[in-house]
Amino acid sequence: MAGLVSFVGSGPGDPELLTLKAVDRLQRADAVLFDDLSSGPILSHARPGADLVGVGKRAGRPSPRQHHVSRLLVDYARGGGRIVRLKSGDAGIFGRLEEELTALRAEGIAHEIVPGVPSACAAAAAAGLPLTRRLTARRVQFVTGHDVTGELPEEMNLAALADPAACTVVYMGKRTFPRLAALLMSHGLPGATPALLAEGVTTVGEALTRSTVARLAERLADTRSELPALILYGALADEAGHG
Repeated sequence: MAGLVSFVGSGPGDPELLTLKAVDRLQRADAVLFDDLSSGPILSHARPGADLVGVGKRAGRPSPRQHHVSRLLVDYARGGGRIVRLKSGDAGIFGRLEEELTALRAEGIAHEIVPGVPSACAAAAAAGLPLTRRLTARRVQFVTGHDVTGELPEEMNLAALADPAACTVVYMGKRTFPRLAALLMSHGLPGATPALLAEGVTTVGEALTRSTVARLAERLADTRSELPALILYGALADEAGHG
């Protein structure tokens, strides 16, 4: 009889930001299939003796294909017991959750989703920022900075993304942000719009860079870093200053 798969959001990296439900599922799991950003101290909550299987995908690095990850998840679940699919941040935000849910549903395998602290919320908290502001930032939008090829997605609502009255969070966008910034400015977003680069949020490597859209684009065009990052820009980032 197939087991139960728990899709668990592990938050941005700090194990203290795991939910009680996430810790419970880890402590009872027979196997944990984890992303790169969900490894390290978070896995210390896994039950001793549980299978720990790394299936993470990182931009620019050799990574397992999604169909292989989904197949592996199905195979583990068919063996019975409790399986945790551990994803960074919240599993439903740019976490390829839908493909894995589809694979389980096709096999009739029971599953649940345990929400996690979104990385965008953790980045804003680290910088001492709200994600909304009364009267001036009534909308928050999350966007991915790359498509399946690793390039900037072609189908983007640039009018919405260039709205200076919104708070925009770009996931996985360090490499493509220079091009995105040029497109945004060509659609009316001022280059002086405040921006924040949040790298390694809640980990020992955390680094926050306060800038503007134009200056951050120039910086990222000339530098490379392996740290996972988010970019925030728009109506609320001015609290962080323009350094």
